Amino acid sequence: MKQKNNLLQAGWLILRVGIGISIFLHGYPKIMGGVETWTMIGGTMSNFGINFAPAFWGFLAAFAESIGGILFALGLLFRPAALLLTGTMLVALATHLFSGDSFAVFGHAMDLLIVFVASILIGAGKYSFDAKLFPKLA
Repeated sequence: MKQKNNLLQAGWLILRVGIGISIFLHGYPKIMGGVETWTMIGGTMSNFGINFAPAFWGFLAAFAESIGGILFALGLLFRPAALLLTGTMLVALATHLFSGDSFAVFGHAMDLLIVFVASILIGAGKYSFDAKLFPKLA
């Protein structure tokens, strides 16, 4: 039983690191793009009737993907990072749906949304910084 749990934890580590690095690679160009990029990304909030501060919303999305991706991979402040990433993927998915995009376009955001929601429930796992720094919470 212990070996099964160790394999489960190792599998979760691989998945967490892989998804975290992937989302970081999506977010890095956005965070480095500066105010012009953030404004463009944040402009999608108009789909929700939010028309103020598009640079702020775009920065928040870029921050969630870049910094949140790193935190997700490390398993550090994992649930807050997964929550930020969940919000980002909700907006991304809704934006694609509002635009009438096909599943081939919105499927990636939907897949990641499912992963991040499940991650909030699962937690960072045994092989994470959270488990070492906050053992009572892990």
